[in-house]
Formats: sequence, C-alpha cells, structure tokens
Amino acid sequence: MPGHRSDLTRLRIALTVFFALDGFLFAGWVVRIPAIKEQTHASAGALGLALLGVSAGAVVTMMLTGRLCRRYGNHQVTVACAVLLCLGVTLPPLTHSALTLGGVLLLFGAAYGGINVAFNSAAVELVAALRRPVMPSFHAAFSLGGMVGAGLGGLVAGALSPARHLLGLAVAGLLVTAVAGRALLRQEPPAPPERLRPTATGDRPRPDRRTRPLVIVFGLIALCTAYGEGALADWGALHLEQDLGASPGAAALGYSCFALAMTVGRLTGTALLERLGRTRTVVAGGTTAALGMLLGSLAPSLWAALLGYAVTGLGLANLFPVAVERAGTLAGPSGVAVASTLGYGGMLLGPPAIGFMADWFTLPAALTSVAVLAALAAAVGVVTRRAP
Repeated sequence: MPGHRSDLTRLRIALTVFFALDGFLFAGWVVRIPAIKEQTHASAGALGLALLGVSAGAVVTMMLTGRLCRRYGNHQVTVACAVLLCLGVTLPPLTHSALTLGGVLLLFGAAYGGINVAFNSAAVELVAALRRPVMPSFHAAFSLGGMVGAGLGGLVAGALSPARHLLGLAVAGLLVTAVAGRALLRQEPPAPPERLRPTATGDRPRPDRRTRPLVIVFGLIALCTAYGEGALADWGALHLEQDLGASPGAAALGYSCFALAMTVGRLTGTALLERLGRTRTVVAGGTTAALGMLLGSLAPSLWAALLGYAVTGLGLANLFPVAVERAGTLAGPSGVAVASTLGYGGMLLGPPAIGFMADWFTLPAALTSVAVLAALAAAVGVVTRRAP
C-alpha cells in the first residue's frame, strides 16, 4: 500500500489525467452532433431518442461497474473503460440511421458510465489517504477537459469530417491512456478507511440497511445538481433568446458563463471545503445556486440573467463531487455507483421535465425548478450534517 507522499501525488496526477480525458472525449463527440444528425437524416425527435442512448447506457452500466471495481480493482476498471471509451467515440460517424446511432451510443454511454464510477471510486480512496478534500479538483479537470475538447472541436469542424475528427480523438485518447494507465496500474490503491476495508472474503462492504438510506440521500444531492446542469445545457440559451430577445450568439453565452463559473468553483473547491467543511459547503452552494437561478430565470434583462447563470454555476460546482465522495466514503464503489446513477437520472429527468413545465406554465417558471432543487440540496446537506 502506498504511504509515501510522492506515491500519492503520482496517483493523483494519473487520476486527474483520466478525468480530463473523459471530459475531452465527451465534449469532442457533443460538438459533432449537428453533423451526425445531418449524416443520419434524423428528425429532431428521432435524434433526441438516439441521444438518450448515452445516458441510458451509462445508468444501466453504473451498478455493474461497482461490482467490477470490488472484484478487479478501481484502477484496472478505469483503464479498461478508458480504452472502451476511446474506441466507442469513433462509432457514431459510422452510422447512417437514428436507430443504429442509438445502438452505438448505448455502447459509448456504457463506457462513459463505467469510467465515471471507476475513477470516482479511486478518487474517494485517494481523498481519504491524503486527508484533504481534493475531490473537486478531479471534477475541475473533467470540466477543463470538456472546454478544451469543445474548443478544439469548434476549430476543426470545418476542416475535418466527424469520422476523421473523432478518430483523431480516439488515437490521442489511447496514447494518453497508455501513458497514464501504466502510471495508474503501477500504483497500489491507498489503504481505504476502516469502514471500507475488505472483509475476510475479500469483498468490500456494500450499502446495507443502515448505510443505504444515507447513500441514497447523497445521491439525491447529486440528482439535484445534475438536474440543474442538464436543464441549463438544453434550455438556458432558449430562455435568453425567446424570453429576453437575445441574439443567438449572445444566448450561447449563457451556458458558457455557467460552465466557466462551475469550473472556477471546482478549481477553488478544495480551499472552500478546507475552510467551510462539507456540510457548510453544500448548504452554501445549494443556497447560492437557488438564488442565482431565481435571478437567471426571472431577471428582465440579458446581463442580469447571465449573472444569474454564473452564480448558479458557482453554487452547483461542488455539490456533485461532495455527494459522490461522501457516498463512496460510506459504501465504497457501490456507494459511488448509487450516487452516480441517481445523478445521471437527474440529468435525464431535467430537460424533459423543464419542457413539460414550460408547456404547462412558461419557460422562466419552469426554470425556477432548478432553484427549488438546489434549495432542496441545501436542506439535505443540513439533515446529513452528522453523517460520515
């Protein structure tokens, strides 16, 4: 078991690379969705159903990945899923119908969900070994990787076909996996906390009657956060353009402000957690996000709404990392899997729920549901303040 600080530092660097690679590959795929839509001749509705394949594949795989991590180890599963993710990102450009696109996105989503459970589980063990709340730094790497992947995708979109672009990403990803994976597999996992140490049969504990309710509660915090991310990604720009009269370019700034603020929040998350602790960070973050989203959804001017989006991003930034870390500390990879599954469920639920509420009421009123769930996350943080 590594106990030397330099070993833990090398392990932290390797895991950070995998978080960044995950965001980089996912964003690279996302920016080519319009071109894939044209290639498959899919209608908006058919494309929407096909895109659900990513989330569906991820959610279905996450619980299985928790079992694989217990059996084979977090590091091994992280590397295996990274290889599958690199290969999977090359598949969408090979499809020519919405049906086949949905099928390959199930595979891509499975790899995406698997690596998220595996490297979050490894990060939970490392956080415990370092005795510092560094979990937000890993999620900041994911956000930064996504920003780089999206920016690069925008630059090459006019010059490279989706097939060549995503093949290039896959090759780069496999090279990074070869280097970072070798470093990761060389490092023995840190000794887990006492409650997570293997039993006599070699299995790490799973959520039981005592811990499962708490794990689900932490998953609820993740769900509230992911609901907001999904809602703003799909509906934020439309609100600015439709309700506030913004130009398409100005409306696109909405999600950029949100994503940039979330990245900044995660980069400063460790310092915030060391200063405030987990409970006050969740309560302050949920409260800040609730106030920010009320401004973002109800403000009468574009600039006030953009400010609201940025404040929402700062507030939500560290809720998901803290929720996953607490669930993993309590129940190991199974806890991470439960919290992640609920989180992705929130991301699945958010966009259609906003759409239905917008039909029943108005889009600004529907977006206030993000504020309601952020406030709920803050309340849950108070309730669980004495949990491990």
